[in-house]
Amino acid sequence: MGIQRIESVTYSIDDLDECVRFFDDFGLFLVERTDEHAVFETLTGQTLHLDTLPGLLLPPPVESGPTLREVVWGVDTPGELQRLVAGVTEHREVRPSADGVHHTVDATGFGVGLALARPRPAPVTPRPANALGHVNRWNTALGPIERVRPLRMCHVALNIPKSGKDEAVAFYTDLLGFRPTDVVEPMGVFMQAPGDEDQHTMLLCHRPDKAGINHIAYEVPGFDDVVEGGNHMIDHGWRETRRLGRHTIGSNVFRFLHAPCGGRVEYAADMDRVDDSYETRVHETTPPHHIWALRTNRDQQEAPAQS
Repeated sequence: MGIQRIESVTYSIDDLDECVRFFDDFGLFLVERTDEHAVFETLTGQTLHLDTLPGLLLPPPVESGPTLREVVWGVDTPGELQRLVAGVTEHREVRPSADGVHHTVDATGFGVGLALARPRPAPVTPRPANALGHVNRWNTALGPIERVRPLRMCHVALNIPKSGKDEAVAFYTDLLGFRPTDVVEPMGVFMQAPGDEDQHTMLLCHRPDKAGINHIAYEVPGFDDVVEGGNHMIDHGWRETRRLGRHTIGSNVFRFLHAPCGGRVEYAADMDRVDDSYETRVHETTPPHHIWALRTNRDQQEAPAQS
């Protein structure tokens, strides 16, 4: 199959303490910490690297300030890894490192790595829901989720200059085997990795002349986790970037937060799963960002009573 998932991501950052506090509050597991860097894990074993002194194998940053420097993609077999590395080598330099990662750069300048995927099982038991005629919870009241823990990084969204969009997409489709699932002509291209089931594993967002990190999404088990995870972050002083909602493309429930490492992070749940029978949809106009978003008038001053 080839690429299965995001294996790791690396950010170059300024304030390590702030970033560590953010991802600890977000629910990732701290596995390593020095004065210069920290490493977090998801429940399925993906790693997040926060570096104040990024290594020499990483390309220069595509934007100023804290930002994403590299995404390493996990490949299912050694044979597929060798095939992908050979294919990329025909078009650009690939540099191996001692940890088994083969490093290169995409058409926009983001670091791209290829390595063997090492998924760790993380069994999920969704919270049982009740509806008329479909009862899944008897004699048991639900309580709050004690701690929201992201299962995995499910997709990455990158901002790319619109002038280079075709070359940017071609790197992932022609060399790495991604396939477009939804092409939004004015906005960007949603793509699925060959070994993934999510409607998209990557989004390349067109921008007039700007490259940079847009966001990385982390899947949590369900709707309650999205809500309670976001509430926990707000309670700890972090800033939400848009209200709770459900996307139009992908259908996932979302909450976005500003991240001190650059860009945003997303709690996501209930994304569409698609197989090879899902044909690429081309949208000449941009669909609405969301099917619904939370609305409230609670903070508005009540209108005076009519006489």
